[in-house]
Amino acid sequence: MNGVIVVNKPEGFTSFDVVAVMRKLCNERKIGHCGTLDPNATGVLPVLLGRAAKAQDILPNHDKTYLATFVLGKVTDTLDIWGEVKAQEKTQVKKEEILSVLPDFTGEIEQIPPMYSAVQIDGKRLYDLARQGIEVERKARKITVYSLELLEFDEETQSGSMRVACSKGTYIRTLLDDIAKCFCIGGCTTSLVRESACGFTLAAAYTLDELRALSERGEIERTLLSTESLFVTYKEVKVSAQQAKRFANGGALSVDRIREIPPLADGEVCRVKSPDDIFMGLSRFDAESKELKIYKQFADYSQFN
Repeated sequence: MNGVIVVNKPEGFTSFDVVAVMRKLCNERKIGHCGTLDPNATGVLPVLLGRAAKAQDILPNHDKTYLATFVLGKVTDTLDIWGEVKAQEKTQVKKEEILSVLPDFTGEIEQIPPMYSAVQIDGKRLYDLARQGIEVERKARKITVYSLELLEFDEETQSGSMRVACSKGTYIRTLLDDIAKCFCIGGCTTSLVRESACGFTLAAAYTLDELRALSERGEIERTLLSTESLFVTYKEVKVSAQQAKRFANGGALSVDRIREIPPLADGEVCRVKSPDDIFMGLSRFDAESKELKIYKQFADYSQFN
C-alpha cells in the first residue's frame, strides 16, 4: 500500500500511537506521519504508507491552520489545561485589548519552544528533561504567523478562541501564552484542533473508528490518496518513455531534450511524470548543467525497465 491516509487524530493519542494503529490496519511496515501533534490535540495527521514514507523529511512548507481555545490568568507547566497549575490570577482583559496586540504576533516572529515539546537539545528531548524537573535554556526560533483571528472572547470567563495559520515549527501553546503575557501572568490553551496540514483539511480526514470499520471490510484502500498529492504545489514535468527509463535508473535528464518544460529556477524542485501520467518522483533543476537531477524516487521502477 503506497500513498497517504489523512487521519483525524483523537484526543489522548500521540502521533506515534496513531502510526502504530495504522500499521496494523493497513498491514504496512513502512509508515510515517507529517507533523507531530500534542497528545491532547486533535485533527489532521497525514499518515504516509509504503513508498510515500520516503516523503516525510522533504515535504513542501505548507502552512498549517489551528483552532485553539484558551483562558487568561492561568499558567501551567505545559502551557495547556492538562498541566500542573503554577500560577493563577483574576484578570479583567477586554476583547479590544487582545485585538490591539494581535498585529504584533503576525508575520515573521521569534518564539522560544516550550519545555514540554519534542525539540532536542544535546540529543535529549525537552519533554524528557521537563518530566525530570529540569529546565534548560532554549534559543528562540523564527516562525511565521500568516494570520491570527480572534473568533470570540468572553470577558466574564476570560476565555476565548482563535484561528491561527502558521508555518511549520510553531507552538500554539507558546503563542497564546505570549499573547496573554501582554496583559497578565500568562494563559493556557484549553483545546487545540489542527484544521489543515500538508495541504489536507479535516474534510479529507478519517477517524480511527472509521478506518477500523473499513479495514474489517477490506475497504481501507479506498481512503488512500496518491503520494503525488503531497507535492501538488510543485510544477509538473512530463517526460518521454526513454527519459522515464533513464530517471528510473537514477540518471539526470537534460532539459533540452524534454519536449515541454515549465520555467524553473535554479534549485527548484519539480514533479516528474511518465508518458502514462505515472508520478515517478521529484527532480531538482540544475541551471549550470541544464539538467533535472534526481531528488527523490517514488514509483515502482520495475515497470520502466
